[in-house]
Amino acid sequence: MDALATLVNLAILALFIVVLVKLFRQEGVGKGILGLICALYSFVWGWQNHKKLGLTSVMTAWSILVVIGMILNVVVRMQSAM
Repeated sequence: MDALATLVNLAILALFIVVLVKLFRQEGVGKGILGLICALYSFVWGWQNHKKLGLTSVMTAWSILVVIGMILNVVVRMQSAM
């Protein structure tokens, strides 16, 4: 279960990087650095611009994986506490 949680977290990171690259290209260095520091900004910006930039599938996958990741991380922590 721990390995699965790690894979999901790596996939989340990869999707974050995809959106971050688009953010840097569209908005410049200032907002790109903000997106790097605050992933929530990148997430919201990605959803706001998903149609214009063709990020719908990336943002959908990122959203689903974040939920799955939260659930898996809770399960892994509960297992390790036992």
